[in-house]
Amino acid sequence: MSFQKRIDHIGIAVRDLETTLRFYTEIVGLELKDRVTHTNGVIQLAFLGFNGSDETEIELIQGYSDKLPSEGTVHHFAIHVEDLVAEYERIQATEAEFIDGEIITLPNGYRYFFIYGPEKEWIEFFQR
Repeated sequence: MSFQKRIDHIGIAVRDLETTLRFYTEIVGLELKDRVTHTNGVIQLAFLGFNGSDETEIELIQGYSDKLPSEGTVHHFAIHVEDLVAEYERIQATEAEFIDGEIITLPNGYRYFFIYGPEKEWIEFFQR
């Protein structure tokens, strides 16, 4: 029996779930798939994804720790878009803070730009 592996989701620890959830749905464009309180009664979880899929791409976690780690944190996650210029222009009209002042093109033709999430996490918009 063959089992195909894939990344299920990326978990991001946040201090303010409500602010982060609004940012990720309204600005990034993710859809809230589910929201639950952990069985420990403290940790709050929100599962987000795209295109009505049952898959979770991002999990937001609030209440895991008073101190988020300074090492081993996720540097960024990337969202694939079909029209990077249109996405750049759309996000310029929001309160999002850009890390890159322009769209960057790599030697292989891939293009991207970064914005900060509400807790200074890096979010990349990426077009192959």
